[in-house]
Amino acid sequence: MNNKIIELWNKIKAYIIPYSVAIAIPLTVGIAAAALTRDSMNIYDRLNTPPLSPPAILFPIVWTILYILMGVSSAMVYIDREKNPEATRRALIYYAASLILNFAWSIVFFKLEAAFFALIVLIALLYCIIRTILEYKKIKPLAAYLQIPYALWVVFAGYLNAGIWLLNQ
Repeated sequence: MNNKIIELWNKIKAYIIPYSVAIAIPLTVGIAAAALTRDSMNIYDRLNTPPLSPPAILFPIVWTILYILMGVSSAMVYIDREKNPEATRRALIYYAASLILNFAWSIVFFKLEAAFFALIVLIALLYCIIRTILEYKKIKPLAAYLQIPYALWVVFAGYLNAGIWLLNQ
C-alpha cells in the first residue's frame, strides 16, 4: 500500500503539478488582462474593423483554448528539460516574454487605444512565439507544434490590429 501511495505521489509531482501550474500561468495572464481592460472592451464595437473580423464573443473562447495549449506545451518542455537544459532555458525565457507581451498588448490596444503601438507589440510577440517554437522543437517537437495555433492567431490578430489602425486614423 505504501509503495502505491509513493508511486502515485511521484506521478503527481512529475506530471499533474507541472501541468496544472503551467496551464494556470497563461490563464491567469489572460484573466488579469481581461480584468484590467474590461471597461475598455467596448472599443471593438465602435471601431471600423477590416473584413473577416470575428464577433467579439469569439476572442475569449479562442484565447482560452490557446492559453491551455500554451500551458500544456510549456509543461511538456519543463518535464523534458534534462534533454536540452540550455534550449529549455531559452525557450522558457521567450515563452515568458510572450506572456508579458500578450498581456501588454491588451493594455496598449484597449486601455490606451493605441492601435499602432499595439501592432508593434504584436510583432514583438510573434517574434517571441516563433523563437519559443524553435527552442521547444529541440526539446519536445509536439510542444512546438502545440504553439503553432498561437502563432497563427497572433498573425490574424496582427491583420485585425493593422486593419483597425488603418481604418480608424
